[in-house]
Amino acid sequence: MIYPTRMAVLAAAAGAPVALLVAVALPDRWFVGLAWPVAVLALTLFDALNGLRAGTVTLALPPNAAVGATIDATLRVVIEGARPPVSAEVALGASPLLAVENDGRAWVALAGGRGAVLLPVTTLRRGTARIETLWLRWRGSLGLAWHQRTVATDAALPILPDIRAVHERGAQIFQRHALQGLLTQIDRGDGTDFDALVEFRSGMDRRALDWKQSARHRKLHAKEFRTERNNQIVFAVDAGRQMCEPVAGLPRVDRAVSAMLLTAWIALKLGDRVALHAFDSRPRIASGLVSGVPAFASLQRLAAQIEYSGEETNYTFALTTLATRLTRRSMIVLFTEFTDLTSADFMVRAAARIVNTHLLLVVILRDEEVERIADRAPATSEDVTRAVTAAALLRDRKLVLTRLQHLGVHVIESEHDRVGERLVQGYVDLKRRNLL
Repeated sequence: MIYPTRMAVLAAAAGAPVALLVAVALPDRWFVGLAWPVAVLALTLFDALNGLRAGTVTLALPPNAAVGATIDATLRVVIEGARPPVSAEVALGASPLLAVENDGRAWVALAGGRGAVLLPVTTLRRGTARIETLWLRWRGSLGLAWHQRTVATDAALPILPDIRAVHERGAQIFQRHALQGLLTQIDRGDGTDFDALVEFRSGMDRRALDWKQSARHRKLHAKEFRTERNNQIVFAVDAGRQMCEPVAGLPRVDRAVSAMLLTAWIALKLGDRVALHAFDSRPRIASGLVSGVPAFASLQRLAAQIEYSGEETNYTFALTTLATRLTRRSMIVLFTEFTDLTSADFMVRAAARIVNTHLLLVVILRDEEVERIADRAPATSEDVTRAVTAAALLRDRKLVLTRLQHLGVHVIESEHDRVGERLVQGYVDLKRRNLL
C-alpha cells in the first residue's frame, strides 16, 4: 500500500492560497495556480516509485509468560534494495490478553536496511495470546509517500499462572516451614506417626508414656512421633463472576491461582498429595491426586486452563461433587469471594455439610477499596452515603466469616500481595496441629 504522508498533504494544501491569488489577479491565467499542487503530486509519485522495496518484519516472543508480567516482544525489520531508509515504523495487532504501549507501534532505526526493536508487552489474563498481523511502513527519500506492508504471522504466547513466588520465595518459605529433612528433630512429637521409643525426659508429654515398655526396661520410656505425610490437599478455586473482578490490576482468580501453586509446591515437597478443583456454576476442572515435586508441572498446566467465567457460583453443586470424589478425610482449601448475603448463605450451608467430614479452609482477599471508602473522612453527602454503604458491606462480610468460624471452618482473609505466604503459614499450622 502506498499513500501520501502528512508532509505531502500539508504541502499540497499550502498551494491553495497561491492558486486563489493567481485566479483573482490573473483570471485568464488561472491554471497557472495549479502548478504548485501538480508539482507536489509529481514529487509524491516520484517518491513513491523511488521507494519501492521488499520489506519484511518478524516477531519473536518468549516461550511463555506469567500473567501480570511485562515481557519484551522483539520485532526485526529487513528492507531490501539500494539506499534503504534509515528508519521504519512497525506495529502489531495485539491480542485482548495483552496490553502494549502506544497502540503497539514503535520506530526502528535501520542500518543497511536491517534493525530490531523491543516492544514492552504486559500480559493481562491467562490463556494463549495470538498475534496474527504485523504492519511495517517507511517513508520515501523525500518524505512524501508512505510504503506499507501487512505481514501475516502465527505467533502465539502461552500465558501461564504466575509462579514467580515459587521461584523467588518458594525455597525460602519451604526452609522456614520444613517438617522433614534437616528440621525433623524439631518436629518430633508434633505428629501422630510413631517414630521411636526413647527415655522419658523432663518436658515431654506424659500422655506419650509407654507403661508396658517402661515396666520391661525398668525406666520410664515414651513414644516419640513424627509429623505424618501423605495427607490429601484439595484446592477448590471459585472461577465465577465475582472472582473475575480485578484487585490491583489482576483478577482475583489469578491471585488465588498464584497462591494455590505456591502452597501446592510446598505441600508436594512435604510429601502430601495435591488435587485441583475449579468451578463456577458447575465443576469445570477436577484433577486426580498427585504427589512428588515433578507433578507440579501438571498442576501448573491445569491451572492455566481455568477460564474466566461470568456465571454465578453454585457452591452446593461444586462442593457436593467434590466431597463425593474424596474417599478419606482431606483438607479442602476454598478460594472464593462474596458480596451479598444470598450467595454467602449458600456457601455457609455447603460448608456446614462438608466440614463434618473434611477440614475446610476458606481463603478470601480483603476488599481494600471498600475499606478505604469506609475509613475516608467524608466531605460531601455523597461521600457519607458511600461510607455507610461500604461499612454495611464490611459488616455483612464479617458476619459471614464469623458464621463460618463457628461451624469449624478455618478462614484466611489476606491482602492480595500476601495471600500466598498467609496460606502456606495456615497450611503448615494445621498440619502441625494434626488437624489433617
